[in-house]
Amino acid sequence: MNFGGSAADDGPQSLGQKLWQISWTLVFLLILLAAIGFAMLYSAASGEWDPWASRQMIRFAIGLVLMILVAVTDIQVWMRYAYTLYFLVLGLLVAVEVMGEIGMGAQRWINVGFIQIQPSEIMKITLVLSLARYFHGATLEEIARPTRLIVPLLLLGAPVVLVLRQPDLGTAIMLTMSAGVIFFLAGVKGWKFGVVIVAILAALPVAWSFLHGYQKNRILTFLDPELDPLGSGYHILQSKIALGSGGVFGKGYLHGTQSHLNFLPEKQTDFIFTMLAEEFGMAGGLIILGIYMLVIIYGFAIALRVRNQFGRLVSLGIIGTFFFYVFINIAMVMGLVPVVGVPLPLISYGGTAMLSLMIGFGFVLCAYVHRDARIGRHGSGGEM
Repeated sequence: MNFGGSAADDGPQSLGQKLWQISWTLVFLLILLAAIGFAMLYSAASGEWDPWASRQMIRFAIGLVLMILVAVTDIQVWMRYAYTLYFLVLGLLVAVEVMGEIGMGAQRWINVGFIQIQPSEIMKITLVLSLARYFHGATLEEIARPTRLIVPLLLLGAPVVLVLRQPDLGTAIMLTMSAGVIFFLAGVKGWKFGVVIVAILAALPVAWSFLHGYQKNRILTFLDPELDPLGSGYHILQSKIALGSGGVFGKGYLHGTQSHLNFLPEKQTDFIFTMLAEEFGMAGGLIILGIYMLVIIYGFAIALRVRNQFGRLVSLGIIGTFFFYVFINIAMVMGLVPVVGVPLPLISYGGTAMLSLMIGFGFVLCAYVHRDARIGRHGSGGEM
């Protein structure tokens, strides 16, 4: 695979050299996914750029600039300020409790005047950064000590508790799964994951009593969608109808009946893959999955070429988060998992999710640009 030019042999790299180092193939794949998203949002609005496609294009353009800026910034800077960024976003999550905007029954957004931001989406990235910073330089012997895991568990537990209070079960699950990737890659023994899984399973009866009514309904609907076909089961039943009606090659662009006759709810956000499959069929769905798979493969290959532990953990953590986005959303609209409100990355409409993912890929590209950098245990070092 051709990721870009070779790393500088010695000395700091210039801006031009860093731009040359960027994996432009990966950038192209991200642009391709976003372009498909623009087209589907145009279709969702019945052939109109407003209100979704035009806004999404502006957000993506901003995200693209931010991604490049993150990529060319010295990776040691990001390592040095990883905890600072984490606690800033944690502060925003606390602020949501006090002054958050309520939408669709949940308190998840902060209005900063010109835009509403969802701190829980940003936390998915800063949590990966902070955990990678913590485990960077730690030996397997140190990680094997139970006391060594107290701090990273607190780093995970604080945002998960705050997100669950919003309530946002899907994001809480995403945070936990992404953190699990970092824990595993850092060298945490498998039996410890087993202990955690057993503890979670044992706590499920207690956790059930703390779930909100709509969350219980989602789980019951997942088990039997026909239980309430015009209520909690409506979303998934209409999604399955749209998926099946698309057939092999679909009904054609702008000709999806379930979506354009407004039977399919949330067609611009959580259920946009269903609309795509209805219009382009199984073939279109497989093409999208293929592009997602290429992004994941490229990201994984980049991580393998990074020589410093911080960059490697960040890259794999971001790619893991991206994979969970794709898997949970598509499994959700197919009825394989309960509906938890996870968007399809770079295709679903959403500002904070789009920008946070683009910044996340900026860190992946940054790790590749600085793949030969020596980073000491406390963040000091230079190019190898």
